[in-house]
Amino acid sequence: MNSEQAIRALAALAQEHRLAIFRLLVRQGPAGLPAGEIGTRIGIGPTSASFHLKELDRAGFIAARREGRYIRYTFNADAMRALLTFLTDDCCQGRPELCGDLFSLSQKASREELVDE
Repeated sequence: MNSEQAIRALAALAQEHRLAIFRLLVRQGPAGLPAGEIGTRIGIGPTSASFHLKELDRAGFIAARREGRYIRYTFNADAMRALLTFLTDDCCQGRPELCGDLFSLSQKASREELVDE
């Protein structure tokens, strides 16, 4: 990933509905969700959902596959790994162990969010 790709990826996530869609699809895992259900769960209409899904797809964060009349969207973990790697590549002057275990930190933050809700 280069700087231009990272900026495009971060811009795609820097919007309330797209971030909510992204997080929803991450929680769903490989099964993903149909477009209509995504809009319903996020609380936006079909046209708005379609627009935001297209932006996330363009950034590479999600993938779409047709299932009969429906389009199912899934999270692209490789794209997020590439962005996180780019962002933390030079962590702590080449000593990533100083940045801590990002997975453990994210799990702790998720638990704290649940308590706050």
